[in-house]
Amino acid sequence: MSEVGTRILEARHITKRYPAPNRRTLLACQDVSLDFYQGKTLGIVGESGCGKSTLMRMVMSLERPDEGRLFYRGKDITDIKGEELRRHRQKIQMVFQDPAEAFSPKMKVMDIICEPLLNFKRIKGSEREETARRYLEMVELPGDFARRYPHSMSGGQRQRVGIARALVLEPELIVCDEATSALDVSVQKSIIELLVRLQREKGIAYGFVCHDMALVQSLSHRVAVMYLGNIVEELPGEEVAAGCLHPYTRTMVEAVFDLRMDFGKPIEPMESVSAGQQDIYAGCPFRSRCPRRMEICESRRPALKEVASGHRVACHLYA
Repeated sequence: MSEVGTRILEARHITKRYPAPNRRTLLACQDVSLDFYQGKTLGIVGESGCGKSTLMRMVMSLERPDEGRLFYRGKDITDIKGEELRRHRQKIQMVFQDPAEAFSPKMKVMDIICEPLLNFKRIKGSEREETARRYLEMVELPGDFARRYPHSMSGGQRQRVGIARALVLEPELIVCDEATSALDVSVQKSIIELLVRLQREKGIAYGFVCHDMALVQSLSHRVAVMYLGNIVEELPGEEVAAGCLHPYTRTMVEAVFDLRMDFGKPIEPMESVSAGQQDIYAGCPFRSRCPRRMEICESRRPALKEVASGHRVACHLYA
């Protein structure tokens, strides 16, 4: 795997369950295995409730998996706690979906950016403004913004502050959890360009969680498609549009509107899914909505298997 760079973090057979009403169990993630590589972006895409954010919370060590292990540069970090966990948090940071909710309205921008550095005693209080100005300029904002409050900035500017705050601890992995979904399309483009530039300059690994299939495949080196807590397909980003195989992935790709699409072709709707289908069961998680389901799909969960170099799919059609 030398061609994809150094492996920063490994998730191996991660499963997370939550209790649900009426003594049921909600299976948020089931047997998930993924790798994050230095200088590369892993896009994780799927509809709401598929387990994307739960998976990222475990990557961030905000929650622990019920089964499976997490490894950071080969070291098992699944059960670390206390001071060891606090020190580890410097290495993996997050850019949140809504910076307006992530920031205290009473804190100036320089305090927001420098709070992580002060927590780890990496700068003195007198160095806050100078440090904040440097990182503001790194994310293409004027240094004078250091003395502003978040409410006096636009959504795109606040998100750049969020990126600056994630950068200050010099992490090796940054999780972007729907980091552009609350922004206008034109602002999204500039934020994505900023993230790409920072990755190229600093060799950061990204975990990019998103609903937008078109955005994910254009940004990501690899794309993992999640459905009801399962990875149903993983493949290179540039191969998603033409090379995806799973019926769910194909449906998501065909739902992307493009100026070059055939507007005379009817749009095939996907059946809705009920919350009850998120319980633990043995069959294929997509079977109730799949137009190509077979008898085996009712009773046997398909394994995620490699069908081509760097391309894995969980579907009995390709067993």
